[in-house]
Amino acid sequence: MANAVVHTVLLGKDYRLGPQVVRALREVSLTIEPGEFVSVMGQSGSGKSTLMNLLGCLDRPSAGSYLFDGRDVATMTGDELARLRNRHIGFVFQTFNLLPRLSAAVNVELPLAYARWPRSDRHARVAEVLAAVGLAERAHHHPAQLSGGQQQRVAIGRAIVNRPSLILADEPTGALDSRTGIEILALFQRLNREGNTIVVVTHNPEVAQFTNRIMHFHDGRLTRDERVAHPADAAAALAALPEAEPEEGRAA
Repeated sequence: MANAVVHTVLLGKDYRLGPQVVRALREVSLTIEPGEFVSVMGQSGSGKSTLMNLLGCLDRPSAGSYLFDGRDVATMTGDELARLRNRHIGFVFQTFNLLPRLSAAVNVELPLAYARWPRSDRHARVAEVLAAVGLAERAHHHPAQLSGGQQQRVAIGRAIVNRPSLILADEPTGALDSRTGIEILALFQRLNREGNTIVVVTHNPEVAQFTNRIMHFHDGRLTRDERVAHPADAAAALAALPEAEPEEGRAA
């Protein structure tokens, strides 16, 4: 399932708040092909986070269908959905969601442990991933000893360690300063060039300009779906910024 296609047909999601029904997502049909780098844009309440939850199999639709690699997720049991999330979907969150008492290496290793990889294979894969996100020398640091940018790199490492079919990132630069945010986008662009399919939820048009496709949501509907002919180059944007001080952790 390394090159899964994501496909929704008239996808809808309703929430009941007392006597009221809130239509968070309305008849959304879309396809995300392998290797795409997509941004989902919209203001608060537009439905973009609801879409992210459905694509990540964290919630079930109220209407329509969602096919992951040709299989309707509505036909999957709870255990099958858990395996799908663990082995084929990587999640990156705005607030990192790292376990504070565990080192960077152990945080990255968790999905492999849940997937029951042999210990020796886990350690080799974690070392490979930490090197890929530029944190090989920080493997034994805990989150409190890392800067925000470094914590997000750990979170990205955790998301990619199982070689997922789809990476879902919810406002991944929202808690970072502008320079560090561009560094994270440069990492996403490199991962995308290596073949990873990435969907980023954002309200920030400056983030969306680094992706290859922008989906605009308003009041639960997909209102515009546009290809970006020439996405901004995050590495070039970084090179144009004044040289920064070396990134240090929060503690020695």
